[in-house]
Amino acid sequence: MERRWIVRDQNDITCVAVPVLAGAAEFRNAVRRLAKERNIKIETNAPPPLDPETQAQVSSLRLPRSVQAVYLRPLRRAAQHGIPVCDLQLRTYSVRNMEFFADFALRAAYYLNLPAKGPIPLPRITERWTVPRSNFVHKKSQENFERITLRRLIQIQDGHPETVRVWLGYLQKHAYYGVGMKANVFEFEGLDVGKDMDEELERQREGLEEKLSLFGRRADGMTGEKIREILSSEAYQRTAHGDSPMMRK
Repeated sequence: MERRWIVRDQNDITCVAVPVLAGAAEFRNAVRRLAKERNIKIETNAPPPLDPETQAQVSSLRLPRSVQAVYLRPLRRAAQHGIPVCDLQLRTYSVRNMEFFADFALRAAYYLNLPAKGPIPLPRITERWTVPRSNFVHKKSQENFERITLRRLIQIQDGHPETVRVWLGYLQKHAYYGVGMKANVFEFEGLDVGKDMDEELERQREGLEEKLSLFGRRADGMTGEKIREILSSEAYQRTAHGDSPMMRK
């Protein structure tokens, strides 16, 4: 870093302008001694101070809340009933990627009005392999490999199913490299769920009747007559050279 020292005399006339490296204490002390001997005032190139009115206006300014929140912990919403509706599990091999994406997921849940808990650490998955370095007489020389998978759990409570799907879609769209996701979504129905299922089954049957009518043997027997007509045609006889197994008697 370079700073420029401006040496002025009593008549406010610049006498010396020297670039001084930060940390060169001996050189700065020499300049101060010389200025003291000659009664010269030393000033740095710092900006002039602001007037009180401008300083008050600058002090009253603040960053937007969304920008300030980036430097703080993610905000959370309190759950009213505590009913879990979604369990999102994050997996990765890098702690930095995990912490970054977990922070991003919690902030997205807050702005979608979803109460979220976590990230809750889950047990690590440790996998080890031992493979020979070479074959034949060198097969006793082996090499060990280890892979540790880190996991975190984020649970959404009291959220609407549509909002949860929007949250998961947003996370999938902005997925971070090296972080895998697995979501378990829970949906709850009312006490008359059996009646709703029966009505849905009836609606499906109405559409299936028309499709199922296209399968199986036709009741009018037109299929057999059509086959006989094809086998007895002149073009088919020429192709089979008059020796069709289907037309033998």
